[in-house]
Amino acid sequence: MESFIADLGEFIRTHQAWALPIVTLICLGESLVLVGLLIPATAIMLLIGGLAGAGIVDPLPILAGAILGAILGDIVSYAIGRWLGPGIVYRKPLRRYRHPIAKTRLFFRRYGFAAVFIGRFLGPIRSTVPLVAGMMAMSQWRFQIANVLSAVLWAPVMLAPGYLGARGAGEVDAVAGGGGLGIIALVLAVTVVATIIGGKRFFATRRPERVRAAARS
Repeated sequence: MESFIADLGEFIRTHQAWALPIVTLICLGESLVLVGLLIPATAIMLLIGGLAGAGIVDPLPILAGAILGAILGDIVSYAIGRWLGPGIVYRKPLRRYRHPIAKTRLFFRRYGFAAVFIGRFLGPIRSTVPLVAGMMAMSQWRFQIANVLSAVLWAPVMLAPGYLGARGAGEVDAVAGGGGLGIIALVLAVTVVATIIGGKRFFATRRPERVRAAARS
């Protein structure tokens, strides 16, 4: 993955006009059910934030693109859940993810509106919360409020570490080279730890039988 991130950073440095569509598509895909599991969005956002901090790309369009992509991705996932309903978990390819989706359903039942907002910041359930919100027939306007508000906060939070790290270093080479990757690795480690702790905090009180019941329902 480090090689891919370094190559992407070099591509954006030499093709700056692609930075906006790249970050928009990355944030959109990262919010889509299943697709989000395949995209190293955190590392890419840190990299692009670093490039913005180094003055290689304009930070404001990047921020706007990240927010837009995150909002659109959640809208698509919500629409899929609303359209297909709870029965979607019995269809391929989601059938194999019934257990994680059941955990997300319990999380949603417990926190409701807050689940959509908080879920964006929890890696394991980030791309499934909007789907579950649609499955559970959450009202459109309540979902969109949580969706937009969380995206507006999430995007700068994801871009800020790379941006501030590059501003502090003051060297463009440190962003696309070893220094930038070091920053990415550090923040990724912190993100993973925070995600694990957060996931345990939210799911620890749920007994296994309740998760199995939610998977069957």
